[in-house]
Amino acid sequence: MSFNSNNFSSFWDNSSDTDVDEFLGFDVDKPKGKDVVALAGYKRAISNFVNIVTGENIPVTFNNNEESFTDGKKVVVGSNLNEKNFDVAVGLALHEGSHIALSDFNLLKQLEYEIPEELYVLGENKNVAKRQVIDMVKNILNYVEDRRIDTNTFKSSPGYKGYYHSMYNKYFYSKNVDKGLLSSEFRMENIDSYMFRIINLHNKNRQLGSLKGLKDIYQLVELWNMSRLEDTRMALNVALDVSRVVLNSIDKVKVEENSDSNTDGMSGVDGEGDIGDSNSSGDGEDDSNSSDGTMSDGAFDELLEQVENGTLGSGPDGGSGGTSVNLPADMGNGNGTSNDDGSEPLELSENQKEQLRKAFEKQKDFIDGDVRKTKLSKKDNQSVKAIEDSGATYENVGDGIRTNRWDSMGVGKGTKCLVVRKLTQSIIDSNIFGCASSWRQKNYNDGSRYRSYNFVEEGLRLGTMLGRKLQVRGEESSLKYTRKDSGKIDKRLLSELGFGNSNVFSQTFVEKFNKAYLHISVDASGSMSGDKWNKAMTSAVAMIKACDMAGNIDVVVSIRATHGNHLNDVPLIMVVFDSRTDKLTKVKTLFPALDVDGTTPEGLCFEAIEKDLIPGNSNQDSYFVNYSDGQPYYGNKEIAYCGEIAERHTAKMVNNMRAKGINVLSYFIGGSYESDSDNRSFKIMYGNDASFINATNMMDVAKTMNKKFLEK
Repeated sequence: MSFNSNNFSSFWDNSSDTDVDEFLGFDVDKPKGKDVVALAGYKRAISNFVNIVTGENIPVTFNNNEESFTDGKKVVVGSNLNEKNFDVAVGLALHEGSHIALSDFNLLKQLEYEIPEELYVLGENKNVAKRQVIDMVKNILNYVEDRRIDTNTFKSSPGYKGYYHSMYNKYFYSKNVDKGLLSSEFRMENIDSYMFRIINLHNKNRQLGSLKGLKDIYQLVELWNMSRLEDTRMALNVALDVSRVVLNSIDKVKVEENSDSNTDGMSGVDGEGDIGDSNSSGDGEDDSNSSDGTMSDGAFDELLEQVENGTLGSGPDGGSGGTSVNLPADMGNGNGTSNDDGSEPLELSENQKEQLRKAFEKQKDFIDGDVRKTKLSKKDNQSVKAIEDSGATYENVGDGIRTNRWDSMGVGKGTKCLVVRKLTQSIIDSNIFGCASSWRQKNYNDGSRYRSYNFVEEGLRLGTMLGRKLQVRGEESSLKYTRKDSGKIDKRLLSELGFGNSNVFSQTFVEKFNKAYLHISVDASGSMSGDKWNKAMTSAVAMIKACDMAGNIDVVVSIRATHGNHLNDVPLIMVVFDSRTDKLTKVKTLFPALDVDGTTPEGLCFEAIEKDLIPGNSNQDSYFVNYSDGQPYYGNKEIAYCGEIAERHTAKMVNNMRAKGINVLSYFIGGSYESDSDNRSFKIMYGNDASFINATNMMDVAKTMNKKFLEK
């Protein structure tokens, strides 16, 4: 799979800024279609990351209609994955996976009974219901536990820090959160204010003087020394201590008659200090301060730059070592009317308050482990599973080939080629690929359309005939030479030692055929439709059957086509049979689904499977056989693959095969409309290995190959 080089993931995978809200499923319409191949690749990559960092085989699944968060047994990811939000997705998955590996979910389930009665009494004295106390403790525990497990991952797997940075930059280091911390919002002593300040303690703009007891809470949490917390129980003890400070510090809730009690421990319990209701349309603001004294977005950006440059105080840093922090001597002990550096708190506009409210809601969801993730439909889930079972991946090919067929100077970075390494019934049933469809499989088996010719039956029949001759490859012949001066002692000659004959040794020479590897690749472009396709597949099936009978020939068959729509399609090469893993019954059951589809990517497909081909050597004969009917022609918005450039690229791929000791045999399947330019192009690509035949003579090809296999 290809990842953008700007991603942190490019450090780990060189195979190849939509807003991350799209990944999380916020404020976006559901996409009309999914690239299930890409989703399967992302899922596989994320699964590998999670399993490595946790040391456990933790399943990774897409969100469906029943779940959107981890249940302590598997990691759930959203379906709006792409190259640009991949790092955030990995960060979330690693975070959830670390919870599964390190957190005590049983303790969390029994949390109500782990909370001392003292805290319930403190809550009752402030008119805070028991349910609210439980929710508050739970969310403070979640924050502390998050810091504990993330610290563990940072220390055990420092190479994964980049993914966590991407995740935290999204949730905890946004400008909207910075505005809220430096503003006059969340400075009243209620649960909502404390929760906002607590879950942002690691932000340099934290303002510990903004609430009574917040400095004590900061010292209790000890962000700089999280490794001291060895398990969830120890994190809970910290959360209980923090909750005690909060309940002792908040104002008593004013209970209104006939009002519903608020049961959300993350919400303000008395309404004071909350973010104001927004009457704004949500549009951006001017670069100057507003007439009501609020700070514009542009002015706030300048303020943040001063904070970053150290020209404006930013509060205690918190440090990264194991020592405590020296807090400013002039910092107040809560309900501060000024920031820790003495500056006046910002006054937010209604639009900024609304943005802050949304940012805080996302943080609360994150802390609660309930990040909303875009769902994947049942059909797409099944398709992703089919792709996973097929081992399909995208491979980068065609680097340096022009992006526009009319512009010889427009050099591009190539395109993706889809390699499907195993044809399965689930792939056929999904109807993802036009070259392998359930519709054709059904019609073929019913005989309603293809009764006139059945390449599977005909290929197996002819293959049986060829196989009888090819079976000799599995035989061995030996010749024994006696009365040699070295070798193995021939017991029958020992008696001659007494007569002065010292040549009592024998040597046996065994003659047998090398093991062979044969890859047959069939052009499945639209121009191969009809008689050409049927005869080419008949020949391929015949060789599968003959090699099966021979016993010492591994045969792989692939078909080449394209996948997708118009300018977004990609080259496709699908391995439809591999004798090393497949049985002959697969030909009978699945091959009827195969058909032509798309254009001719030729050498791009060869490049995609180059590393999968087995080189030849003194003990292994290797062959690559190509069936095609014309010049390479393919294009999308990334590459223009035709003419001389495509011919030279294909020739290069063929020469690479030869350099690896692979014997190349290429057959141009003629018809009624091939031209001199087709013949010339074919010669350029395959050189002396190019042969021109008529579709009706395809079995002569099989016989020629059979004869070649019998050569020693």
